[in-house]
Amino acid sequence: MIKNFEEIVKTAQAKGPKTIAVAVAQDLEVLLAVKNAKGLGIANAILVGNETEIRKIAQEHQIDLDGFAIVEQSDPVEACRTAVQLVSTGKAQVLMKGIIDTAIILKAVLDKEIGLRTDNVLSHVAVADIAGYDRLFYITDAAMNIAPDVAAKKQIVENCIQVANALGNDHPKVACVCAVEKVNPKMQATLDAAELVKMNETGELKGCIVAGPFALDNAVSAEAAKHKGITNPVAGHADILLMPYIEAGNMLYKSIVFFAKGNIAGIVVGAKAPIVLTSRADSDIAKLNSIAIGVLMASNYAEKSAEK
Repeated sequence: MIKNFEEIVKTAQAKGPKTIAVAVAQDLEVLLAVKNAKGLGIANAILVGNETEIRKIAQEHQIDLDGFAIVEQSDPVEACRTAVQLVSTGKAQVLMKGIIDTAIILKAVLDKEIGLRTDNVLSHVAVADIAGYDRLFYITDAAMNIAPDVAAKKQIVENCIQVANALGNDHPKVACVCAVEKVNPKMQATLDAAELVKMNETGELKGCIVAGPFALDNAVSAEAAKHKGITNPVAGHADILLMPYIEAGNMLYKSIVFFAKGNIAGIVVGAKAPIVLTSRADSDIAKLNSIAIGVLMASNYAEKSAEK
């Protein structure tokens, strides 16, 4: 099981390279990330966007674009559509968001004619490598689903399992994170947690072990769980942190980056191909880590397709 981003990158080197289609690529951190990914042998990239701006940024920061295909498309909306089409037609295996609003690129992803939509809910998974822990954490959903109901949360967990599987975690432990550890009829998240546990026990939600409701401390700290008398095997050992709603997920994501100084990556799952989607404020390292995860996801998709 992969336990940190160094191992993620090494594994992606072994399974790559894949080709990334970058939508609206005229961004310094994006260009640094794809350049580093190419240098590491993880991925090649097709840069879709304003070619003049792309080359200007590259020249100003000594980024060698030799070997990169550049597709001129100055209109951001059309750049997103072009990048999506590159993936949907098989010319690229991973889609990456550049300097563009998430809603715009997702509109292209969901386009019935050229998009990557499936019957699944699209959801965001943040993968976090935090000092002092012996494992990666998968936080979902911090960026897309605002207030998912229990049916959507089931699909969000299933999407997240795909990411964990791609990183070598074959049976992740899922904690339904709430404000309290007991079911409270006045707190919908705790009712959802109880329902998801029941789905897991009956085999409706497979490939993982689900527990909750848990407060964050007893989901990630064995000592905190022991202090509260919680003996569930997930308590203190959770891999996947299912958040109750988007605000909680987003604040945890950014707290890890800005308070804990943790390493983080972001990927959208539920489409026909992985989508590298990070905050525009995220560093080139975070984007590189996300590309590496996208490559591993694409490799998993290809392996499963070959098995059918």
